[in-house]
This record gives sequence, structure tokens and C-alpha cells, in this order.
Amino acid sequence: MSGSPEQRDESAPAPGYDDAAAAVARKSSNDIVHDEKPDHLEDALPSELVSAGSQHLQRRLGGKEVQLIALGGAIGTSLFVQMGGALPKGGPAGLFLGFCIYGTVMVCVNQCFAEMITYMPIASPFVRLSGFWVDDALSFAMGWNYFFLMAFSIPYEITAIIVLLTYWEENIPIAAVTMVCLVIFGVLNGLAVKWFGVSEFYLSSFKIFLMLGLIMYTFVTMVGGNPSGHAYGFTYWNDPGAFVEHIVPGDLGRFLGLLSCMVQASFTMVGPEFISMAAPEAQQPRKLMKRAYESFVWRLMFFFIGGALCVGIVVPYNDPTLTKIYVEQSEEGGTGAASPYVISMSNFNIKVLPSIVNALILTSVLSAGNHCTFAAARTVHGMALDGKAPRFFAKCNKSGVPYYAVALALAFCLLALLQLGDSSATVLSWLVGICTASYVLNYIGTIVTYLHFYAALQQQGVDRSTLPYRGRFQPYAAYWALFGTIFMALALGYNLFIDGQWDTTLFITSYGMVGFFPAAYLFWKLIKRTTYVRPGTANITLGETKHDIDLYETLFEPKKRGKVSAWFNGLFE
Repeated sequence: MSGSPEQRDESAPAPGYDDAAAAVARKSSNDIVHDEKPDHLEDALPSELVSAGSQHLQRRLGGKEVQLIALGGAIGTSLFVQMGGALPKGGPAGLFLGFCIYGTVMVCVNQCFAEMITYMPIASPFVRLSGFWVDDALSFAMGWNYFFLMAFSIPYEITAIIVLLTYWEENIPIAAVTMVCLVIFGVLNGLAVKWFGVSEFYLSSFKIFLMLGLIMYTFVTMVGGNPSGHAYGFTYWNDPGAFVEHIVPGDLGRFLGLLSCMVQASFTMVGPEFISMAAPEAQQPRKLMKRAYESFVWRLMFFFIGGALCVGIVVPYNDPTLTKIYVEQSEEGGTGAASPYVISMSNFNIKVLPSIVNALILTSVLSAGNHCTFAAARTVHGMALDGKAPRFFAKCNKSGVPYYAVALALAFCLLALLQLGDSSATVLSWLVGICTASYVLNYIGTIVTYLHFYAALQQQGVDRSTLPYRGRFQPYAAYWALFGTIFMALALGYNLFIDGQWDTTLFITSYGMVGFFPAAYLFWKLIKRTTYVRPGTANITLGETKHDIDLYETLFEPKKRGKVSAWFNGLFE
């Protein structure tokens, strides 16, 4: 090799690079499975320039960036604000149990992601692997479903930013704020992925401090550290009560309350797919992906389930402000004042702190919108590589940024301007309905892909102990995840089927994507006459792709760091 990585300019190609490994960097969907490989690849490529499976993207993300990108995409408005909307429907016990039950599904979903993606960390992995290992039509449906999920999440986050700003000023210039967000997301996603990772690192760090602070606030106030000096503990679990009779009285009403909390959990508890989207740009994909997936479980327990517990502690489910916003659906709904934590602080007459919390929630939402732009762009980039989107979306600049794909994602920012004609709460409800269904549907597709992958490992004699990550209790964990996600997809609009609750608009937003997914699958299958890959017969190595990634990881030479930097990065890597 010509010089060490720390001595050489990273932007300069190594001697022999264009001749030796252009095939790896220029793979498309048509030649990802190939038979020929340059004999001198290992000798010609320095470690930082080998990018097998990255599809023009550059592997520049380190461990801390990968971990915090995953965290940044998963933690957002829903955890800090919208979780309060489920409390009046299910009560504190219903909210906590709903998140715990759906949490078991998400643990199993995470294992399916982890085992596949650490094995084959390619661009848009869970979307494209479904095409290679199940059916190309499934990949088409999952790809566009996930793209729309991320794309519609961008105006959702912008709308949330606008309504958070109303905490300080009621007359917010919607168009101006939308344009500012568009510019911010455009700049952060238009630079090299390294700088996107840096920005997401700091934005996600604010989320961690915010959530830790709110958990600490809950503990301190519940044991008496509040202006009134009252150690209220779990008082609200007894009065007004732990469960709520939602819509109808009796046990059925309490079950519906629990179900409503599970629906909220299916929108709030996400994350494995965000980890996956960083796979083609991670410096050591197998090592860093494995750590990120392993840490998802404690993040799930601590942030999501812990957050559900805290919300049920700090305010009663019949709090007048919660009732006004979420039950009576006042025009104030969705603002920073809708956060259970802010409501609690206001009830204690705490000054200044509510504004600080609202400001930190604002940075959290900004981070989520930034990540959604990243994920939407990478998804359409991956589909373009496979011919499922116009080919020009696959083009990248010298910094490895798919600029046309980023531009398409940014165009969805303009949907936030719908607030000019309807209330922010209405726009948010539309986007939440669409996004919740899309999350669950892609989990279903990923689990089906995993079951085909598992069958291929079994029938082709691959020992799962040799995999970079081996999920526990498989394939039974995958079966539980499949049952849980299908159940949630069907139950999203449960309240519409109770007498007097029908709403056509809510039906469309709840089940529109449920109808789109199979329609997209059938469309591509009929147009392209795709072939279903029978379980056990999939080419799990994708030709030489696995070998190329193995070689990349073998050749990778991490940059030397100082003692402090090495210790800090070691926490993540």
C-alpha cells in the first residue's frame, strides 16, 4: 500500500484504484451478483478506499456517529410530546403495559435486522435484500413504502417545529419556517456524509441529555423535590386510576385503552431500520452495526419504556390540559404545552425550565427531520441502483452524496405548507396515520426476508455461529415479530369499527399505506414478471459481494487517535 491512511489525503485516489476496484464501486443492481473480481484488488486498494457494497457511497461514519444516527432517528416528537395523547386513552398502567408488550415485538424485529444487515451491509440493505432473497416485487413495495415513510416524516417534523414555536409566539410565519428548515436540511445533507454524521452526533446528543434530564426530573419530583414538597410517587396510578375505559365501558373499554397505547408504541418505538441505513457508509460495517443493534435493546428499555413509565407518573390521565388537547381536540393541541413534562412543570408553577425543555425538544425534532431527509435520500438512491427508481437518483458527487436523491427528499418539505389551509393538529394527524402503517409494513417485509435468509442458512449448511451477529430464539422470535406486526397493521384503525366512531379521512390515513403496499407488490410483479425465491434457495452471498466486504474489513486500518479520543470512541465502537 502507498502510505498509511493518516499520512495520505483521503480525497486522493490510491494508485491502481480506478483499475483495480472500480467494479466494486460501480456495481448496480444488474451486476451486484458477478463472477469476476480483480485478482490484484487486495494489493491495489488502501483500506479507506475499499467500499464493497456501498454503491458509490463512502464509508466515513465512525462508531459514535452510527450509534447516534440510530438514536437520532428513533427519538423525536412522539417520545416527548405525543406519548401524552395515549395517556387519557389507556391510563398510566395501560401506557406502560402497551409499550412493554410492543417492546417484545421490537426486540425480535431488531434481531432479524441485526443478523441480516451485519452479514450483508450493502446500500439500502433491508429493502434490497428482500429483492435478492424473497421477490423483487417485495423489494419494490418495501422501497417505495419506506421512502414515502421517511419523506412524509420530513413535513411532519417541520409541522412539529412550527407548533413547538407557538409556545412562545402564536403567530408563526409558516412559509418562512418551512423554508428555513428546507435550507438547514439541504445544507446538512448536501455536504459529505462525514459532516452529516458530525451534525447528527451533536443534535442527537441533545436528545440524550433531554431524555436523561426528564427522567431525572420525574424521579426528583415524585420523591418530593418539587415546589410543593409533596412526594406524590405513584399517586396518579391510584387516583384517578391505572387504567381507562376507552370508548366503551368495562373490560372491553380497558382493552381498547391498552390497544390504543400499543398503536402509539408502534409509532414511537422504532430504530432498527435507521441503523440499517447507515450500513453502507460505516467505516467497519459489521463491527459497528453489531454494536448498534446490541445497544438498541437497552435504548428500547431505557428511553421508550422508561419514557412511558415517566409520563404516567408526572401527570394524571384526566389532567385538564391533557383533556383539552387530546380528548376535546382543542386548537392548542400539538404545541409544546402538550408535552406531559411541560404540563407537569406548569402545574408546579416552575419558571424558566418549561422554556428550556421546549427549546431542547425543538432541537430533537430538528434532528429527526434531518435524519428523515438522510434516510429518504438513501432509500431512493438504493432503489435507483436496482432500477426501481429513475437511474439519475443513483448519481453521487465526489463526496459520495446522492444529490438528486437529496433534492427529491427536500421537495417533501413543502408539504408542511398544508398548514396554511388546515390546522397544524390536523396535518400532524394525517402524517402520523400514514407513517405508523408504513413502519409496521416494512417490519413485516423485513421479517419475511429474514425467514428466507434463515432457511437458506439451514439448507446450505451455514453454521449460524459463524455469523457476525446471531439472534436468539430464532426462528421463533421472527414468528412472534411477524404475528405482532401483522396484528398491529390490522389494528391501527381499531376505533373506526366501533358504533359511532367511523371517519372516512381517518380510515384513509390509517389504512391507505396498508392498501398501497400489496398494490405496489402486484404492480411490479405483473410488470416485471418477477420470480419468487423459494425458502432455502437464495444466493445469500450475492455473488462476490460478501467476499468483497470481508476483504474490506480485513484491510481496514483505523486512524490513530489520541488517548482521550480513543477512549471516547471506544465507548461506541
